Amino acid sequence: MVVQTSPRQYSIEEYLAQEETAEYRSEYRNGEIIPMTGGSLNHNQIIINLVVALSLALREQDYHVYTSDLRLWIPDYQQYTYPDILIIKDTAIFPEGRTDTVLNPSIIFEVLSKSTSSRDRGDKFTYYRSIPQFQEYILIDQYQIHIEHFSKTPEGNWLLRESDNQDGVLNLASANCQIPHRQIYEKVKFENQPQ
Repeated sequence: MVVQTSPRQYSIEEYLAQEETAEYRSEYRNGEIIPMTGGSLNHNQIIINLVVALSLALREQDYHVYTSDLRLWIPDYQQYTYPDILIIKDTAIFPEGRTDTVLNPSIIFEVLSKSTSSRDRGDKFTYYRSIPQFQEYILIDQYQIHIEHFSKTPEGNWLLRESDNQDGVLNLASANCQIPHRQIYEKVKFENQPQ
């Protein structure tokens, strides 16, 4: 007979203490510590492209672009996560006693991988929607040109726009900026693409 044991439950304090000395990052999911997987060349290139394009597009506005080194706390769901890119309007809000964790992104980007795409589209999106300041969620496919853009309507509903058009433009309405898809995918090599 095989006896299954439940995963160990960690307190938030144990998780945060472990993260301060860890060689790799982990997410915290309601008591469980989940190691994060490494990224691919395409994943990394897309993040670099987005950071450059967003930083330039938002340079005269009061928006701040951060990468996955900055942790996000979602109190309603007891989740700590590291989105690929966060955009915060005005000033970052931190939990008491922390400066490495934020509470108030208005825009979040995730670059999809085979191991994370269902979670990014499912649970994470549910958790992110509990953040009052959250207005737009963008999922970028790293294996082909495909962008899913969710935006919150004034009524509080979420509208999805999808595009496979390499000549398309991502329009971030809440930040009043546009990023051409070609900039997002610049130097990205797809497996079926000739070298």
